[in-house]
Amino acid sequence: MALATGSKAPQFTLFDTDRKQVSLSDFAGKKVVLVFYPGAFTGVCTKELCRFRDALADYNSLNAQVLAISVDGPFANKAFKDQNNITYPMLSDYTRSISLAYGGIHQDFAGLAGYTASKRAVYVLDAAGTVTYAWVSDNPGVEPPYDEVKKAAD
Repeated sequence: MALATGSKAPQFTLFDTDRKQVSLSDFAGKKVVLVFYPGAFTGVCTKELCRFRDALADYNSLNAQVLAISVDGPFANKAFKDQNNITYPMLSDYTRSISLAYGGIHQDFAGLAGYTASKRAVYVLDAAGTVTYAWVSDNPGVEPPYDEVKKAAD
């Protein structure tokens, strides 16, 4: 079940593409845009993460940190990040615990029995870590409403 606006965002510590730990608390005092995506190297995810990459200057000017999270391992995330010149942190939730805490997971993703992936979701957190915007899709082919996300981060 997705987090509701007004709720406190669950804390987490995940590995980035360099296998260094990154915690949500590292960004205390900044707005945070959490982008959960089902899988590296997939068409919709590539389009989505590149769209956030292209809007990064706008988010930076709003004092908002973009963080991308998937259940992919740090190695796949690094290759995906390098291939697409993504400069914001990409974090690995390979235990799926953070994806479950925030927006949920797809069971048997893409018809593959036993394979789980993060649901596509975007959360905007204020500087105190409160959810001010939440969007979660049960359809992995649907992209988030980018203008709405940017407005929520403003």
